Amino acid sequence: MNKLLIVGTVAFDAIETPFGKTDKILGGAGTYIGLSASFFNLQSAIVSVVGDDFPQEYLDLLTARNIDISGLEVVKGGKTFFWSGLYHNDLNSRDTLATELNVLADFQPKVPQNFKDAEVVMLGNLHPLVQSSVLDQMEVKPKLVVLDTMNFWMNCALPELLDVMKRIDVITINDEEARQLSGEYSLVKAAAKIHTMGPKYIVIKKGEHGALLFHNENVFFAPALPLEEVFDPTGAGDTFAGGFTGFIAQSENVSFENMKNAVIYGSNLASFCVEKFGTERMLALDKNEVVSRLQQFKSLTQFDIEL
Repeated sequence: MNKLLIVGTVAFDAIETPFGKTDKILGGAGTYIGLSASFFNLQSAIVSVVGDDFPQEYLDLLTARNIDISGLEVVKGGKTFFWSGLYHNDLNSRDTLATELNVLADFQPKVPQNFKDAEVVMLGNLHPLVQSSVLDQMEVKPKLVVLDTMNFWMNCALPELLDVMKRIDVITINDEEARQLSGEYSLVKAAAKIHTMGPKYIVIKKGEHGALLFHNENVFFAPALPLEEVFDPTGAGDTFAGGFTGFIAQSENVSFENMKNAVIYGSNLASFCVEKFGTERMLALDKNEVVSRLQQFKSLTQFDIEL
């Protein structure tokens, strides 16, 4: 089986949306990426850190999905990373109420020996130095390295971010972040500018408006499935990344044409994530639902036209 190495937070979230609120629940970029990638035929491992306040039942949820957690460090006496957020009525904007780094502040990732030859590496949203240190530990050059980042790192660690970007193949960011990183308002110009920074492929996520994939002069657009209700957008971008990298790792094909399919798979899985709070929908999801909704995506985008 092919291997996918995932680096990202495993955390507690507390979320409030117009539809309700939660206490501390399972969250973190690494968690969402791993759960999403578990729908593909591959071996995956999460490299992350938690405190000893992290429940065994959450660890069991990950291993039940065939996710290797030998690279998930548990710090005795430590507290797990915690994030709390309040979403506004449009669900596109949010306020961060609390960010407690806790054990993440001193996180030194350790890649398990049996994943140092992983074909695909997914660098979740973390400090660029942590992302770089993972690449330093790989003993075989991966076929594909995908990096996710955010405006926070652009503001406080831009030189380190630009360094790691020279070592990756794909960057996934949202439209606001693409504009900030490139200094260009047009997303076509933004992608061209980011391309010169290292990544061969640029994925720009536009939330409920879909996602764009850029490679040189080629552009592909994947819509987001129109949903009756969006309950909680937390983790949707990470779920997208898990679907994208999971499909690539399973198919062993890193061409632009295959990445189009990967974008659709990512969008498909993300459409489930937003239907419930936190990871609840992803944990209850089965493969038949995934296949059925893929058919909806196909119907949404397929048409015949005479030219």
